[in-house]
Amino acid sequence: MKRVFLAIATLAAGVVASSPALADLQLATAKNCMACHAVATKLVGPSFKDIAAKYAGQKDAVDKLAGKIIKGGSGVWGPVPMPANAQVNDAEAKKLAAWVMTQK
Repeated sequence: MKRVFLAIATLAAGVVASSPALADLQLATAKNCMACHAVATKLVGPSFKDIAAKYAGQKDAVDKLAGKIIKGGSGVWGPVPMPANAQVNDAEAKKLAAWVMTQK
C-alpha cells in the first residue's frame, strides 16, 4: 500500500511540475509558432533551444523576444524574416518568451 501511495504521489508531482511547460507549448502551438519553430531542431526558423542559448545571460531577453514575437524581425538568424504576429497579445508574448528562455 505504501508503494502504491508513493508511486501515485511521484506521478502527481511530475504532472504538476510539467504542466507549465506543456501549457506554454500548447500556447506556442495555438499561436502558430510551431509552423516555423520546433523545440530542439531548426525548421524555417531557429529552434527554441538555439534561441534560448543565443539570449542566455541577457537580462532583457524576455522583453526583447516578446517584442520580436509581436513585431517580427529579420537579419538575426539569416535572410528569412520572422513575420509579425498580430494574434499574440503582450501577455502571451511575454509568456512565450519566458518559456522559450527555459529551453536548454
